[in-house]
Amino acid sequence: MQEILSTLVSSVFVENMVFAYYLGMCSYLAVSKNVKTALGLGLAVTFFLVFTVPINFLLDNYVLKEGALSWLGEGFANVDLSFISLIIFITVIASFGQLVEMIIEQFMPSLQAALGIFLPLLCINCAILGGVLFMQQKAFANVGVATVYGLGSGIGWLLAIVGLAAIREKLGYSDVPKPLKGLGITFIITGLMGMAFMCFSGLKI
Repeated sequence: MQEILSTLVSSVFVENMVFAYYLGMCSYLAVSKNVKTALGLGLAVTFFLVFTVPINFLLDNYVLKEGALSWLGEGFANVDLSFISLIIFITVIASFGQLVEMIIEQFMPSLQAALGIFLPLLCINCAILGGVLFMQQKAFANVGVATVYGLGSGIGWLLAIVGLAAIREKLGYSDVPKPLKGLGITFIITGLMGMAFMCFSGLKI
């Protein structure tokens, strides 16, 4: 239980995908103009990570790693398929991309129109692939911890984009200097938010 709680808090605050690793910045900056759209994209990213991280964890540990296929018999004990792990990870992510796009198109057409090209681009969102690769690097004990890591990473990205969107909506009523309007002030705010999240790095988890 302690490992699960530690993984969740760390992935949300300490190892935030946006502020610690700068992953998913293209869609983070482009879709953070209003809270509703940002929330939709953040939920989609969280959905991706919650499902793709544990699926890829199982594939990595029971199919791809050296000796992972030993459950098929002694003849497969030395098989190493790790050289195709990146291709498999991307395939799983792309498959979920199609699934999410079909669901949103069917049930939330207004959100699909708001997200535009960034919805299919979720398939190659570096935050999602980064979450999967970090999962592989961290070598979690079981699929439950890997799932919690995916959930925490998604929530962290969701908090980051919704927080920025809320601030950018308020900026519409602010007297921002003309040279800083648009991406200029957005970069400054993102930097300040990143500095704020650095405070969590002192947490003893």
